[in-house]
Amino acid sequence: MCWSATADLAAGTVITAVGVVCVLRMRRARDLPVAALPVLLGAHQLVEAAVWNAGGGCGPASTAWAVIALPVLPVWVAFGVLLAAAPGARRVLWGPAAAGLATAAVLAYCLATRPVDAEVRGHTIGYGVAVPYAPLVVAGYLFATLGALLLSGDRGLRLLGAVLAAGAVVCAALWRLEFASTWCAFAAAASVLVLGWVRRGPGGPGRAGPGDHWFWPPRTNSR
Repeated sequence: MCWSATADLAAGTVITAVGVVCVLRMRRARDLPVAALPVLLGAHQLVEAAVWNAGGGCGPASTAWAVIALPVLPVWVAFGVLLAAAPGARRVLWGPAAAGLATAAVLAYCLATRPVDAEVRGHTIGYGVAVPYAPLVVAGYLFATLGALLLSGDRGLRLLGAVLAAGAVVCAALWRLEFASTWCAFAAAASVLVLGWVRRGPGGPGRAGPGDHWFWPPRTNSR
């Protein structure tokens, strides 16, 4: 999906549409951040289509892409999973949430003080921004995103986390310098798994709790 502006535009449109369906079909208000994840990632691909059309560089599209990919996603995913989790599963998820906040703070500062440069490299785009202590920041980012999904205690979210982890390994091996772009594209495609999570209803060990279920249409008592 990161191979051209046309591919990003088509993929972004489809994934965003899937995200809209996820939002419309969600059963609980606190599932909104997870249900809307395909909307965010689909829009992210649409932004990258604009980066392609601009030929890369340091323009607004490159900055917008980096803002979503870097400070927004770790907070969105970590706290989205925390909100969707059952009360009994939340204690372990505060770690990824804290890592997401710390990582996002560092990355937001970097984006506010340093330019983002996007370079078209054949059929991929490489994004560059100076980040101090990069290995530590990357570790915090992955713990906030993949860690939250894998520790969620929810079968559907663990599956998404496992798929994204596998994708991260592949993207790092094949496109080390373009890892951010290719993995975000992979994550956007994988986010369609959220539709299955929404359709089945959240579930997993310790997932359900009092007041966790909504029913539509409302149930009525019959005599």
